[in-house]
Amino acid sequence: MKPFTILKSKATPLDRVNVDTDQIVPKQFLKLVNRTGFGKYLFYDWRFDRDGKPRSDFVLNNPRYSGRQIMLARDNFGSGSSREHAAWAILDYGFRAVIAPSFADIFYNNCFKNGILPVRLKPDEIDHLFNNEDVDIEIDLATQLVVAGGRNRHFEIDAFRKKLLLEGLDIMELTLQLEDNIARYERQNRGFAPSS
Repeated sequence: MKPFTILKSKATPLDRVNVDTDQIVPKQFLKLVNRTGFGKYLFYDWRFDRDGKPRSDFVLNNPRYSGRQIMLARDNFGSGSSREHAAWAILDYGFRAVIAPSFADIFYNNCFKNGILPVRLKPDEIDHLFNNEDVDIEIDLATQLVVAGGRNRHFEIDAFRKKLLLEGLDIMELTLQLEDNIARYERQNRGFAPSS
């Protein structure tokens, strides 16, 4: 996983509440076996009409927002089913952070597993960012600050998750760092292991 230290970008504003994982990546696209390739399906039903043509009124189809790495959202982002594909689609599209007042718990956890930083800010701070969507935003994970338009906004994050993101580790990579300790434990406790 790529380490997350400081991210500088303008935001892509998704001004909708209760965006669920079925809207983030619709069920018909869950057949891929890899974590990559889901970006083209991000918000598919909002981005495209029934004929597969881009909807001009949807934010991701506006060239103005192309290449931005921060998504700005409203309350209860990522609700619905527990599919990790939603986080995969967001990352594969190019977003490294989502800023919102609140997230659904499972989606919030899935973000960290995939190198995405979900940032919770107060509703009035989110409103200010929506009202100034072309301002440059800097997210500094080490100091836990979002800097935009001359304002510093502090956000909370669990110390363990912060460490994993800063070092670019997912749970599997962290486990592999402990391989010697695991092998030592297994050697010392062979009597407890089932015999084959």
